[in-house]
Amino acid sequence: MNELKDRRKIVTGKSGEGIAAGFLTQSGYQILDVNYRCPIGEIDIVAREKGELVFVEVKTRKSSALGYPEQAVGTAKQKKMSQLALWYLRDKKVGDAPVRFDVVAILMLPSGNDIRLIRNAFDFIPFG
Repeated sequence: MNELKDRRKIVTGKSGEGIAAGFLTQSGYQILDVNYRCPIGEIDIVAREKGELVFVEVKTRKSSALGYPEQAVGTAKQKKMSQLALWYLRDKKVGDAPVRFDVVAILMLPSGNDIRLIRNAFDFIPFG
């Protein structure tokens, strides 16, 4: 039963990432990487928008019973995203590009998808 629940979460997450990539492209973002993996984790989407490098966390849910998707991007996730962003910048030798963190929150409802883009959702959080 747990394995089935995990599989459903993965399928929902992957669907959400595809929806988010399409939405961001329509919104003027240039998608650079989807599911960028490195030894410390994964960034859902890396994009460029208006000269900024944007690290995007996608959160997808099928209901708001447990809260809105964006509420799942707490301090621990923000710290992790900050570490992943530094890794990406070093790996891709991007240098001093202006960066920001966005969140795409998706509710997959029977009536259709509710997609919310939160620009500058959080600031870089140093780790240590």
